[in-house]
Amino acid sequence: MKNLLLVVFALSIVFSSCITNETPDNNPRGNLEALWKIMDEHYCFFSQKGIDWDAVHAKYSAQINNSLSERQQFEIMANMLSELRDGHVNLYTAFDIARYWAWHENYPKNFSDSLLRRYLKNDYFLASGMDYTILDDNIGYLRCASFQRGIGSSNLNEIMLYLQPCRGLIVDIRNNGGGSISNAEELAARFTNESLLVGYMQHKTGRGHDDFSPMQQQILHPGRGIRWQKPVVVLTNRSVFSAANEFVKYMKCFPNVRVVGDRTGGGSGMPFSSELPNGWGVRFSACPMFDRTGALTEFGIDPDYKLNLLQKDFLLGRDTMIEFARKLLVSNEY
Repeated sequence: MKNLLLVVFALSIVFSSCITNETPDNNPRGNLEALWKIMDEHYCFFSQKGIDWDAVHAKYSAQINNSLSERQQFEIMANMLSELRDGHVNLYTAFDIARYWAWHENYPKNFSDSLLRRYLKNDYFLASGMDYTILDDNIGYLRCASFQRGIGSSNLNEIMLYLQPCRGLIVDIRNNGGGSISNAEELAARFTNESLLVGYMQHKTGRGHDDFSPMQQQILHPGRGIRWQKPVVVLTNRSVFSAANEFVKYMKCFPNVRVVGDRTGGGSGMPFSSELPNGWGVRFSACPMFDRTGALTEFGIDPDYKLNLLQKDFLLGRDTMIEFARKLLVSNEY
């Protein structure tokens, strides 16, 4: 797992070296030009998304003038960034944050917290920000809602030890919007006994839209400690994003894992940050990541079994995806 962290660290050094030191004027037009240029030289998905960034510049440059208020220029620049259709692209100010959420807002939620409480009941356990329990049919259930919080090795040992008698395990990452990739690696590494190629990564090598390094391998090594050896079902929905998207990518490499639910939300661009002349911060995707076949995962990862949360099940207090996963884990068709 350290290999991936070293790659990310190295890329951050390379990337920082290619940020220009030119300082545009600190006025609405200068800030828009600075924002457009930062994205033009360092954003990584123009070609994959078919975006004509010059045309975008012409559209929004015509709307800007130096008499605009801060909020007016923010609105124009936020709209310009939304053309990238990227949940990793943000503009940060003291009064607002520009964001693009259509990658999950335009899709079914496929998750209910009230239903989840019915399965966890009141006697579930909590460790490293994860909830876990054993369901009535001796199926283990592990809920990981975020990769923001550190996942401790000793915590994972305790979780795996407790769930060890179970016939199978459900790992529910629905609504997991990401966090630290190292946390996603830490959890995924408990499901493999050998080092595996799980994907590839590139970084920008120049200012052109298609100036990238050769594909660099992502190798996931087995975790140190207790590892899971039985069947696993990972539950996903469109709100699985960023580091959680990477987690699904890793898990799909393991033969005893099936993914159930909706296509993930994507977010496979490693984000970096810069700053405008007026001090506003900007975050954007700079390093594209791919699955082990070389396919880009920015647009999400398909499940092995496509499933939605059904209203008829909801009314009966049943989570369609959890119930399907339970049946799959006890069947001979897994």
